[in-house]
Amino acid sequence: MSASRPVRSDIARTVLRVALGAVFFAHGWQKFFEYTIPGAQGAFAQMGVPAAQLAAPVSAGLELVGGALLIVGLLTRVAGVLLAVEMLSALFLVHVSAGMFVEKGGMELVLVLAAGAAAVALVGPGRLSLDAALFGRSSGKLAALAA
Repeated sequence: MSASRPVRSDIARTVLRVALGAVFFAHGWQKFFEYTIPGAQGAFAQMGVPAAQLAAPVSAGLELVGGALLIVGLLTRVAGVLLAVEMLSALFLVHVSAGMFVEKGGMELVLVLAAGAAAVALVGPGRLSLDAALFGRSSGKLAALAA
């Protein structure tokens, strides 16, 4: 017996949310605890990121907290939009000039992360999320909270 379309959709949203959230969370963790914020600030400055002293901790915090929010499906659309904007900023400020492939500093990873985060923001978290449990909104339409 196959799963109904809504159940498959909820499972797909959950898989996408959790996978993206794990990658974002890991990158935020890495910036805080492996590179450290001063190390991330130096790397951002070397890559030519404007306001690197501010951008690095904001990026680290957004990725750590936003990743965790995606994993559990809380404030999903807000987190998705913010992470997509962050990745598009990284894409255009740093990676696009290096071409496609990540081994040359290219854009493939940030492009996929931006697209995934935007997709999650557009479709919402699904029923297997804290948004659905707390707000009764599986589509994650929390525009009132985001405004």
